[in-house]
Order: sequence, then structure tokens, then C-alpha cells
Amino acid sequence: MFFYGHPQNRFWKVLSILFNEKLPENIGEKKELILRNNLALWDSIKSCTITGSSDSSVKNVVPNDISGIIGGSKIERIFCNGALSHKMYMKYIFPETGIEAVKLPSTSPANAAYSLNRLVSEWTVIL
Repeated sequence: MFFYGHPQNRFWKVLSILFNEKLPENIGEKKELILRNNLALWDSIKSCTITGSSDSSVKNVVPNDISGIIGGSKIERIFCNGALSHKMYMKYIFPETGIEAVKLPSTSPANAAYSLNRLVSEWTVIL
């Protein structure tokens, strides 16, 4: 499994539209899209207890230590896909990195309030 592997998640659709790229169909193509556009992906949470896919049920959070990744890179901005990712980043990771994250609307199919066009409009901030 690779980031945003659920077929209904709109993450890859949003990126392909923003960067005027063909929608990636496999992990290799997804990695190429990320690298071509100078992006990096990582999870805020290394592990947790969660019931189903409900963000509100997240407990026993172990954050990912991304300070080594950031320290050895040219990363200048961080964007979080959804409120939970942003909350976890700001609580656990921001104190280590000092780079404030921008909260973007989730590309999850559970975020039915956002159409694909609305997501693309909000996500233009990454360009």
C-alpha cells in the first residue's frame, strides 16, 4: 500500500490537476509525480489505535519523527491533508521542526462537503 491508496480518495486526482499531469495509475507513477514536482509525503502519525476510519476515535498516538527528514532537505513548507493530520502535526511535530503547517481540506471520500473542484481550488496554495 502507498499513500492515499483508497480508490475513492481524491488526493492523486487533486495533484494531477494542479500539476497538469496524467492521473497516476500505480505506485511507480505516483512516486514519479511527487518527485517531478518537488514534493515529499509523510504521515504525521507513526501508529495509533483507531476504530474503523473515524478520526474522532484516534487514541494512543505515536507521532512520526520527521525532524531528520526535514533537517536533511530543502523543505520550506508543510501542508496537512485534513484536520486530524494538522492537529497531530502541530501538537507533536511542530515543536521539533518549528515549521508551521497549513491545514488543507481532506481529500478523503468522507469529506463530502468538498467537491473535486473545490478541493483543487483550496489546494492551489501548494503551488
